[in-house]
Amino acid sequence: MENQGVPPGPYRATRLWNEVTTSFRAGMPLRKHRQHFKKYGNCFTAGEAVDWLYDLLRNNSNFGPEVTRQQTIQLLRKFLKNHVIEDIKGKWGSENLDDNSQLFRFPANSPLKTLPRRHPELRKNRIENFSKDKDSIFKLRNLSRRTPKKHGLHFSQENAEKMNCEIINEHQENSVDNREISQKDVEEAWRYVILIYLQTILGVSSLEEVINPKQVIPQCIMYNVTNTSKHGVVILQDKSDDLPHWVLSAMKCLANWPRSNDMNNPTYVGFERDVFRTIADYFLDLPEPLLTFEYYELFVNILGLLQPHLERVAIDALQLCCLLLPPPNRRRLQLLMRMISRMSQNVDMPQLHDAMGTRSLMIHTFSRCVLRCAEEVDLDELLAARLVSFLMDHQQEILQVPSYLQTAVEKHLDYLRKGHIKNPGDGVIAPLPTYSYCKQISAQEFDEQKVSTSQAAVAELLENIIKNKSLPVKEKRKKLKQFQKEYPLIYQKRFPTSESEAALFGDKPTIKQPMLILRKPKFRSLRY
Repeated sequence: MENQGVPPGPYRATRLWNEVTTSFRAGMPLRKHRQHFKKYGNCFTAGEAVDWLYDLLRNNSNFGPEVTRQQTIQLLRKFLKNHVIEDIKGKWGSENLDDNSQLFRFPANSPLKTLPRRHPELRKNRIENFSKDKDSIFKLRNLSRRTPKKHGLHFSQENAEKMNCEIINEHQENSVDNREISQKDVEEAWRYVILIYLQTILGVSSLEEVINPKQVIPQCIMYNVTNTSKHGVVILQDKSDDLPHWVLSAMKCLANWPRSNDMNNPTYVGFERDVFRTIADYFLDLPEPLLTFEYYELFVNILGLLQPHLERVAIDALQLCCLLLPPPNRRRLQLLMRMISRMSQNVDMPQLHDAMGTRSLMIHTFSRCVLRCAEEVDLDELLAARLVSFLMDHQQEILQVPSYLQTAVEKHLDYLRKGHIKNPGDGVIAPLPTYSYCKQISAQEFDEQKVSTSQAAVAELLENIIKNKSLPVKEKRKKLKQFQKEYPLIYQKRFPTSESEAALFGDKPTIKQPMLILRKPKFRSLRY
């Protein structure tokens, strides 16, 4: 399968489902099988399907190598339930599929799901609500396109300062005396800055199908930024919203295993398993996931950035999105990620499951309580596992407050106060770090660019050696000989013939002329 990925946008989970089912239907090998003394053509066994789909998912950047064989079986059961496949007798709808020799085939109908359409009035309202910010966002995007095109996304403070100087100069003439800043101005500035960043990072033409601006609650962002401990964990003023004391104690016990400052209870064989089960039960019983139902589309779109060359961008995007969470949710997420990250790296942690390692157990147990859709989505389990795995590996950086954010808002308010801008939605922003971006390319194109860039750098090195006049001839010959040994193809391209190489030093061609064959004189014997 050629893995091009699914770009950000609305209903990304459904589009991923269509991509996987199409690839499975097109690539799964079909052949004849015998079962109960009868031959069946164009079919496959459940075990063969598991093998093929498992390999497909692990090599797909949207899911990654964290996918387990059991998750693959679960997905095949959903294929059977949704009539992507059927058993050899044409039956489907039940989840009766195991990793065995049972025969299945593809039905004649298409497995693709149609994308749902939003109600026209809802779409109209969202567009109207976002119209104030949209013009300014497009100005930011147009200005960011002036930066040099590079692969993926990158953070550019220099580009941001240059861009904002241009904007501010255009409005310098309209500046008036200092004006008073209201609380509403402050809140709208936070909302505006977050939306600017998210749209630029995700690289979408509009955020209206990914997140409703009304879902961005400035009070939550401001609280999450300002009310933190020295470790960056949110501190709740209302303790009734906090985790129960017994859950906090249990989490601290496992996070610091085998040392614990809070648990003095005697332990027994299997004690740590019981403690873990207690924590898991609490989180799994929460009425909604920690990332909330309303932000499901937003986080699923960020999953498209979880690729090696976009890792830095994904971290920055998740930093901002996790600030949108209600403070109790953010605190629970921070404490949970800290615990499971420490547990998965703790070599002294006893085996908590008979058939699973600690890391796999953490992902399998807590994926559903971190990310899931309010309505059942067939790829929820795989998408959530992918996100939780990334959060575990980068939790310390993702769940801290980005240093630039508060400064950026303060500068924005300062320009608002000085009258350089009228309000956060008039298309002028204060100096903000931003992202310049271009169209995402495939992994193959990236590898080709990487090779061509390296070769160009090596070729430039060769030219520097050639043109270096201060380098003695003997030393230059030595370096060129070493270069020829290391990079023969690049050297041959620069010196295709011996004459071109000789011309560099003003020597004669290295090809020697054939020597004359001289006949040896015959000596006559002096004896008669």
